[in-house]
Amino acid sequence: MNELSSLGLIDSHAHIQGSEYASEVEAVVKRAQEAGVERIIVVGGAGEISSNTEAIALAQSFPHVYATVGMHPHDAKDVGTDELKRLKELTADPKVVAVGETGLDYYYDHSPRQVQRRVFAEFIAMARETNLPIVVHERDAAPDATDLLRAEGVGKLHGVIHCFTGDYDAARVYLDLGFYLSFTGIITFKNAQPLRDVVRQVPLERMFVETDSPYLAPVPHRGKRNEPAYVRFVAETIAKVKGLALEEVARVTTNNVRELFRI
Repeated sequence: MNELSSLGLIDSHAHIQGSEYASEVEAVVKRAQEAGVERIIVVGGAGEISSNTEAIALAQSFPHVYATVGMHPHDAKDVGTDELKRLKELTADPKVVAVGETGLDYYYDHSPRQVQRRVFAEFIAMARETNLPIVVHERDAAPDATDLLRAEGVGKLHGVIHCFTGDYDAARVYLDLGFYLSFTGIITFKNAQPLRDVVRQVPLERMFVETDSPYLAPVPHRGKRNEPAYVRFVAETIAKVKGLALEEVARVTTNNVRELFRI
């Protein structure tokens, strides 16, 4: 356990402010530290708009936890002028390091696509105006997402594509836009060889690791509630795929997150 605790990993995307962790947050954070996770980015915009204030409150409770503010594309239909104004106000909190998550999800289409695009453009503008990076969720919507990022933010915007699951052609487009790609426990799944092939090709200097807790728990915890401690399984898989030491993957991915989020 001592060897693990010195790894210095960062879970760059977790939703541990949710009800799934209710009275257990301190224990979850402690287990993460014991597993070598030195920092956790708690991502707002998961469901209710209140998830943002909950993320900030959690970040304020722990010196090594930070927050982001945004709204998931599933809930874009609930985002109007008042919500955008409130979220922009929240970006002023010193513990807030990014705008997001935001983006486009054409797989579920829980919000109309034109509404998703409008709200995504608003959040891109917010990131530019606040000089914060952006955390992007994109599923089955790469052409529209990249078009919006080019049109609204090219040269003025930096960020990360969280939970990247596309092919290398899609990866290359995002890399050319200057974005990082973040990988989850999906890369540990038996049927994820195509995604591991992408991992092999993407430069480590452009990668983040994340859990997306409570979702996407990696092997050997697949099917259970995820938590930041398990981000090391993502890093271990990257190390194996790339033929690198785990410590090197931890060092580089942590430096990447520190550089983007300025922490």
